[in-house]
Amino acid sequence: MSDYTPPLRDIKFVLDHICGLDEIVTYPAFEHVDPELAFGALDEAARFFSEVVAPTNRDGDTIGSVRNSDGTVTAPESFKKAYEQFVAAGWGAVKFPAEYGGHGFPGAVGLAILEMLTTANMAFSLCPMLTSSAILAIDAHGSDEQKALYLEKLISGEWAGTMVLTESEAGSDVGAVRTKAESRDDGTWAITGTKIFITWGEHDMTDNIVHLVLARTPGAPPGTKGISLFIVPKYLPDAAGGLGEANTLNCVSIEHKLGIHGSPTCVMAFEDAVGWMVGEENQGMRYMFTMMNDARIHVGLEGIGLAERSYQQALEFATTRTQGRAVGAPKTEASPIIEHPDVRRMLLTMRAYIEGTRALLYDTAAALDRSHHGPDEDARSKAADRAALLTPVAKAFGTDLGVELTSLGVQIHGGMGYVEETGAAQHFRDARIAPIYEGTNGIQAIDLVLRKLPLRGGAAVREYFAEVTATDGDLRAAGLGGIADALNGAVAQLVEATEYLLACDDPNDALAGATPYCRMFGLVAAGYYLGRQAAVAAGSAGSDVWMADKVATARFYATQLLPQTGGLLPAVRAGADALFDVGLATTSS
Repeated sequence: MSDYTPPLRDIKFVLDHICGLDEIVTYPAFEHVDPELAFGALDEAARFFSEVVAPTNRDGDTIGSVRNSDGTVTAPESFKKAYEQFVAAGWGAVKFPAEYGGHGFPGAVGLAILEMLTTANMAFSLCPMLTSSAILAIDAHGSDEQKALYLEKLISGEWAGTMVLTESEAGSDVGAVRTKAESRDDGTWAITGTKIFITWGEHDMTDNIVHLVLARTPGAPPGTKGISLFIVPKYLPDAAGGLGEANTLNCVSIEHKLGIHGSPTCVMAFEDAVGWMVGEENQGMRYMFTMMNDARIHVGLEGIGLAERSYQQALEFATTRTQGRAVGAPKTEASPIIEHPDVRRMLLTMRAYIEGTRALLYDTAAALDRSHHGPDEDARSKAADRAALLTPVAKAFGTDLGVELTSLGVQIHGGMGYVEETGAAQHFRDARIAPIYEGTNGIQAIDLVLRKLPLRGGAAVREYFAEVTATDGDLRAAGLGGIADALNGAVAQLVEATEYLLACDDPNDALAGATPYCRMFGLVAAGYYLGRQAAVAAGSAGSDVWMADKVATARFYATQLLPQTGGLLPAVRAGADALFDVGLATTSS
């Protein structure tokens, strides 16, 4: 397996020219940060994750996390050593408030650091990622006592956090949760039930694990309106905030999975476990979305992070593997496969999608920064709508691409890609969970079409399209009229699809078009961000090879990948009839 070299120049370029980091750091919440400080942190993060975390990736796959007979789970030894250094360096604290020991950096910078962590080792990264989501939920909805008790240790990474939602009959339909919560005289709650698919639900990397659990109180309304959220720690904190007695919860088993073997996916049993309600009763689903929306951006990042690792390995392989003779090459020599057009197409496809989707994800994080910290109330509201609109696209498009691009990485290796020793297959196997995580991609598409397109009567999505169209002038001024023409054509097709869905009378017709529409949106968004970057890079392309490659990558995307939008439009508009005409429950015989 090849080493990982974080794409620092591209990360910084996106933060500068897509996110507008120089503006974000002027907000009062970030007055202690400037771009130079942020970029210095990125430099150190790149060193740390490439040298300390990336070498553990193979251990995670071959050794994995193991459940012991007493119900404890042991992570690979290399994971534990890397995690100790992760905590000591303070990487989990980057984007959280200084009040509880955080560094108070913008979320967009935190996302860039998380990308490097995820790419270095996805299975490892899931532990601090879920801790991050737990921090957000407690900070946003917890009591002052809960914040004081838990946030500092979660932010430091001394304790880990989890999201405990899923049950055997309550997966995508969270409203079917059966886990019970019964009040005790001392103000705590007794939590009883079994939860499945709990990522890092049990492990030995931290002293304590703080579970955020969805459960139903007596007499609660049915469905999602009757769900409450509880803090249920593995060890009960004592009066001084240290570790007290063990709570009555247990890891029953861990799943044997296609990939991410280093991340234990646990079945957790709670038997009158002591819990504390977060916020108000029956508001748990609303609170959980604070975690899930953050996690959805992170999961989108998993797809692109794994694609980046796969791309770097495939590129290295393609430059050294010789096979056949390229056109014009000496007859006596085999050519590196990178000289063959088909291999170059695969590599450029990987590169273009990664760079365009990275910018989409970072722009979503920057919109969240503006929604929380921008100085103007109206601008904050519009930024929140933008983040809400882009989140399902970023999650679904990024994770679908993670599977497709890591598959291309295997393909570039040829037969050796199918052999585990090369490590190419691990990226593909690890990527497959991401389109399922945090709401399947079909649910993301439904969310986009039914909830996000109608924001402000459709004004939010139309404002975004107007912004994309406005790129035309910059592209033409930079001599990139071909990219402008391709982008304008794709936007027009996406607008047509959008107006069709907004006007649908039959919800089934809108639902039938949701998935191809989400793909269309992602294709156009990535093209938009690549176009913006190309317009900036064109001014330096003559003297800077990296900048010239930026422009060439955008041209490749505009001519080779963006035209797919036209092929998806009929599928969006086709309606639901064709999906129900075939009796799928019958056999073919």
